[in-house]
Amino acid sequence: MRHLLNTLFVTSQEIYLSLENENIVAWKGNQIVQRLPLLNLENILYFGHKGASPALLGACAKRNIGFCFFDMNGRFLARVSGTVRGNVLLRKMQYRLSDSDKESCGIARFFIMGKILNARTVLMRMARDHPLSVDQEKFTHIIKMFLRSASDAQTTSDTDELRGIEGNAAQLYFSVFDQLILQNKKSFYFQRRIKRPPADFVNAMLSFTYTILAHDCASALEGAGLDSYVGFLHRDRPGRESLALDLMEELRSIYADRFVLTLINNRLILPVHFQKKENGAVWLNDDGRKVLLAEWQKKKQTMIVHPFLQEKIYWGLIPYVQALLLARYIRGDMDGYPAFVGR
Repeated sequence: MRHLLNTLFVTSQEIYLSLENENIVAWKGNQIVQRLPLLNLENILYFGHKGASPALLGACAKRNIGFCFFDMNGRFLARVSGTVRGNVLLRKMQYRLSDSDKESCGIARFFIMGKILNARTVLMRMARDHPLSVDQEKFTHIIKMFLRSASDAQTTSDTDELRGIEGNAAQLYFSVFDQLILQNKKSFYFQRRIKRPPADFVNAMLSFTYTILAHDCASALEGAGLDSYVGFLHRDRPGRESLALDLMEELRSIYADRFVLTLINNRLILPVHFQKKENGAVWLNDDGRKVLLAEWQKKKQTMIVHPFLQEKIYWGLIPYVQALLLARYIRGDMDGYPAFVGR
């Protein structure tokens, strides 16, 4: 259990929560492992299957404390809340901001600055750790260009211009992505980003991992009380969780791309884990998906220090923390949204 941002994160499958006076009591089997006062809590995010007592759920509803249930993979299941909830006002503010091009750009540029700076970090680490495997001159040039792009993203007030900055940065990043692959280059190579359908092993892994990350971000936004379908950079489209795509932008390279590269460079994913369709599309087969999903769960359980909160936290909780920070910014509780920028 972790207490961050007035939010209680329960990540153990074995924890059952009950109410004692004005305290949350965490049980593991017949043993009490922790007591925590309800006072000052805004949300409880519960990942597991043991659940909570009706008395605690009723107390949370009465005190307007959001209680959100997720499965162990982070998929949003349900929210328990009282008759009066700040989510209505939060979502109305989200919709108003989304309808304004100026306000949308003001929020979207945080996501894109985070995306560019994280891509820069990935390249810098590669150039530092494997100097003989990369084109140092080209990497140095792109790293400098990323600083300029991040500065341009910070100052623009036009969403279309922001998309252009993001597109140019992505093109630069993927132009050297193949140099980040260190093992089994005969099978795992990258020429360009191909989405629909992926035409090689690396693109297949990227597409699958981005899909998982988008689902995690959507669940996190629902847990924070935001509408995952109403975005700021990605505009409204029926059936598309646009705000989830916005939120995941800053996490693509530092979280998803690094994960894919680790699987390839550590030879955890092999050519036998893929299948090629008649139309040329390449997909992970059942065994490949099992390996990737198992490693994804391991990745989510690793600890890092959150760069803004300066608290140790599981990687898997990063989308949930970022969603809570975004909700606070939209409500006006923060002067800016602190995009996740890794090291």
